[in-house]
Amino acid sequence: MLDPAPADQRDPRTTSGPRGEAALRGWALALACAAIVMALDQVTKQIAVAAVDPGHPVQIIFGIEIANVRNNGVAFGLLGGGGDVVVVITIATMALLLAYFAVHADRPGLWLVVGLVIGGALGNLADRVRLGGAIDFIDPPLWPAFNLADVAIVGGVIWLALTLLSQELPHDGRS
Repeated sequence: MLDPAPADQRDPRTTSGPRGEAALRGWALALACAAIVMALDQVTKQIAVAAVDPGHPVQIIFGIEIANVRNNGVAFGLLGGGGDVVVVITIATMALLLAYFAVHADRPGLWLVVGLVIGGALGNLADRVRLGGAIDFIDPPLWPAFNLADVAIVGGVIWLALTLLSQELPHDGRS
């Protein structure tokens, strides 16, 4: 059956028309990105755990150490010991981001934000469920230890902020 609405007026959540195809492509790219981020995060954490004993970090360069520590809170140890609260906050945040993406999946580049944030969140969530805390292994001086999932989450949030801030304000025709 043909869709009588012009292509630019179709519901972007449908798969018919250019916007629907862009949305499907966005979902596929976001899923692939999230899978890659989560896999890289988990592999690098396991390498660090196998190579470094807890409490005995290894100096790399410029004061940066590879460590084997657990973070049972959120970013920078906030809500440390939060347990189930941290898991609920993580799941709720992912749900909100996915709901936003469901409406805007055809937006260019938004798939990268979703892939980075969801992949990183799932990587840390897997650690929390399995071990009670995220494995952090990159430990620079004067900064809390972190992991690749944290890098992906922060990068995704920054990309989202820049994307939202770069949207043109509506022009009402008045000068």
